[in-house]
Amino acid sequence: MKVEDALPEALARRLRDLRKNHWPGMEITQARLHEAMGISPTLISSWESTKKPTIPPQHRLEMYAAFFATKRSIENDVARVLSPSELTKDELHQRRILLDELLRLRGAALRSRSTDPIPEPRSAQNLPFQDPWHFTDGNRITIICSQLPKEDLAKIPNADPAAPNYVEFYKYSDLDSLFELWGHLRAMNPHSRVTLRTAEDLRSEDLSTHLVLLGGIDYNRITASMLERIKLPVRQVADWGGEKGPYFEVDDGGDTHRYYPVIHGSQDKQLLEDVGFYYRGINPANVRRTLTICNGMYARGVYGAVRALTDEQFRERNAAYLHTRFDTATSYSILTRVAMEGRITLTPDWTIDASRLHEWPEPGDGG
Repeated sequence: MKVEDALPEALARRLRDLRKNHWPGMEITQARLHEAMGISPTLISSWESTKKPTIPPQHRLEMYAAFFATKRSIENDVARVLSPSELTKDELHQRRILLDELLRLRGAALRSRSTDPIPEPRSAQNLPFQDPWHFTDGNRITIICSQLPKEDLAKIPNADPAAPNYVEFYKYSDLDSLFELWGHLRAMNPHSRVTLRTAEDLRSEDLSTHLVLLGGIDYNRITASMLERIKLPVRQVADWGGEKGPYFEVDDGGDTHRYYPVIHGSQDKQLLEDVGFYYRGINPANVRRTLTICNGMYARGVYGAVRALTDEQFRERNAAYLHTRFDTATSYSILTRVAMEGRITLTPDWTIDASRLHEWPEPGDGG
C-alpha cells in the first residue's frame, strides 16, 4: 500500500466503523443513512471504500457527526439528522468530538492527495459550529418576506399583474436582503427545497418548515405573530409618529432600554445607523424545525442582520462568535448596530463589543 493511500483509507475505515460499530449491537445500514441524510447508498459506499476512497465534503461530515452524536437519530424507527437546536448539551459535546476527529482525518486525506499545501483543519472547538444557514437535516426551508402595501405597489410600474411587463418580485419588500439570502440558502442547502412566500400567500404546510422571516412588524404579520409567541425580552415598537421615531425596546431585568436608529437632518433625513435584529430558535409551529428572524427598524437593518452571516469577509467570524457565545442555547438573539457609509450598508462584526447592542440569553444562562 502506498503511503499516500493510507490517510484516505483511515477516513474510510472510520466512517464504516461509525456505521457498523458506533452503537454496540446496532449496525446502521447504508439505507438508513440514506434515509437520514438524503445521500445515495452508492455515494456512502464510495466514502467507505478502502480500495479507492472518495473524500466526502465537510458539510457531509457535519451530518455524520450530528447523526452519531445521539441515538435519538433513530428513535421511533425513523432515521434523521437532528438540528443543533434539538441536541442536548451532552449531545452537542459528543457532536463536537466526532466532528473534530472526522475533520482531522479529512484534512490529512486531502493533504496526502495534493501537491499544494492545505492548512491543518482547526479544532471543531475553534470552528464555527456550522454555517448557521446550513440545515443538516435537508428539510424544506421557507422564507416569509414582507409585502409592500397596495398604495406603495400602485406607484411602481409593472407591479400590476395586469401589466404586460408584470414583475412579481416587485411586491416584496427588503429585496436586497431577499436576494442576498436566497442565493446563500440555496448554495448551503443544495438538497433542501427553498420556498419564498409573503405573509399574504402562506399555505398551511409552510409554517411547519424551517422558517426564515425577513422584515419587521409593520409589513410582516408573521414576524409580529412569532415575536408574540416566543416572548423575548426584545420588542419592536413602531412609533413612527413619536419624537424620536421607532425603536427596539429591551426589558433588562426590570430596567428598560430603547435603541433608536441614528438619523441626520429633520427635512432631508439621512440614515446614518440602523438597528438590526437576529434571532434563532425553535419553530413554535414544529419543534423539530427552526425559526430565524432577520429584522430592522428600516430595510438597512434587515440587510445588515442578513449580511452578518452571508458576507464572505465576516460570516465565518460571526458564526464562530455565535457558536462560542450561544453554544448550549436552544434560542438566542442579537440586537446589532448596522452602520451606513453613504448608500453602502456596512456588515456588522459581532466580535467587536460596540457592534452588539444587546444579547439574549445573558452570559451564563443556557437558554
